[in-house]
Amino acid sequence: MNKIIVIGGGPAGMLAAVSASKENTEVILLEKNDRLGKKLFITGKGRCNITNSADKDVIMKNIMSNPKFMFSALDAFDNHDICRLLEEHGCKVKEERGGRIFPVSDHSSDVIKALSKMLDEKKVKVRLNSEVKSIDANEDGFEVAVKGGKKLDCDAVILTTGGISYPATGSTGDGFGFAGKLGHSLKECVPSLVPLETKQLWCRDLQGLSLKNTGLKMYSGGKLIYEDFGEMLFTHFGISGPMVLSASSYYHKRKSDDCKVLLDLKPALSDDELDDRLLREIAENHEKHFINMLPSLLPAKMVPVIASLSGIEEHKKCCDIKKEERRELVRILKNLEIDITGTRGYDEAIITKGGISVKEVSPKTMMSKLIPGLFIAGEVLDLDALTGGFNLQIAWSTGFLAGKSCCEYLDEIKGE
Repeated sequence: MNKIIVIGGGPAGMLAAVSASKENTEVILLEKNDRLGKKLFITGKGRCNITNSADKDVIMKNIMSNPKFMFSALDAFDNHDICRLLEEHGCKVKEERGGRIFPVSDHSSDVIKALSKMLDEKKVKVRLNSEVKSIDANEDGFEVAVKGGKKLDCDAVILTTGGISYPATGSTGDGFGFAGKLGHSLKECVPSLVPLETKQLWCRDLQGLSLKNTGLKMYSGGKLIYEDFGEMLFTHFGISGPMVLSASSYYHKRKSDDCKVLLDLKPALSDDELDDRLLREIAENHEKHFINMLPSLLPAKMVPVIASLSGIEEHKKCCDIKKEERRELVRILKNLEIDITGTRGYDEAIITKGGISVKEVSPKTMMSKLIPGLFIAGEVLDLDALTGGFNLQIAWSTGFLAGKSCCEYLDEIKGE
């Protein structure tokens, strides 16, 4: 009988264990935590953005690092496959804005329950509180040492330990160390899909303010590197929110330390249309102070900040506002400039950018090109994508393909 050990009980690991299981194969899933899917449980603010309904070409465009590596994995197991599999095991799904797929219940625990049912059906031996300390390859396969002195022999290993983001969930980069000792090289790791820190102190004054329907452009060295439209949030250190998290992926690709974000607070209006709007506001409030006109244009929390940045004296009567001052206000509302000084750390990052080099892994099987019988899947690889369910799809697809290929590999070498 073939024996496979899967290391890591996240989305990639659970699906790898399911797809690796068949009659002549014993599959053991080792998880260092006291339960499976600990990081999966908190994804999507506890709702779990399972995947995205987009076509394959759109999914590929949303993969930031090594998208071509994902061709075979997506062919083997795509977004429709994971939705079908979950629904077959009791987790109904729904589609929301931007093609995002969530469980109907809005509870990530239902996704984990469905995956647990699959593991039970396939008779996978799940061992919790089993922290792996080392992986050694030998003539007969592999020896996996577990904390407490236990050593397990197996024919093949599937490594799905995740990255470094949210280390409190057990994602502490163990897999990078295991792979490195086995001869694999690593691409530099950085926190990604992560909030951005800013130079402007007024961002702190806006802490907690959420903006919807806002335009965002990110520039590096004066060159536009990212553009988006959607939601964002001001924090005590800078900016966050869905489109800011996606922008952080492009921040890592910048060619200059001179990085700025320009916010368009009135994206539905052109500069001239906004100027006409201001003229109407001034006419309607001609005897009011400038500061008292702004609430009709902005959230209350932004009023003192924009008033200060405009350079217009707060208590100046609207009828006394000059054309040049009005034009400057238009510029600020359409191009609110924020200097980016860096990102937050792994504690706040959704994913890890970087990891095990995909050049050393077969994209058709997920097997290591250096160590036969070692399969690698999920976030531990140098693969990352934008927000919207794309990163979990990477985990599902690579995990499924790794498990399937592992079985086929063992059957082939053993002549079964």
